[in-house]
Amino acid sequence: MANINDAFPSNYLKASDLAGSQPVVTIDRVGFEPVGQKREMKPILYFVGKDKGVVLNKTNSKNITNLVGSPETDDWVGFKIKLYTANVE
Repeated sequence: MANINDAFPSNYLKASDLAGSQPVVTIDRVGFEPVGQKREMKPILYFVGKDKGVVLNKTNSKNITNLVGSPETDDWVGFKIKLYTANVE
């Protein structure tokens, strides 16, 4: 049987990549890269020792800002967060 998630590879971390785990990761950096068909510039959160980053949305950005206590992404470096999946619209 084929896994449908394999049909949609991504350069960025997806919920299916976590396979139900909730790893604690350390923020390495935030970069801005063109994403999607429209190639819109989006913030990408990268982690120490991980190849794929997470495309940040407004909710994730606000949550990290609240956890770290700063909207400056340079202040996020070295901060540990737990990754988990959630259903969103």
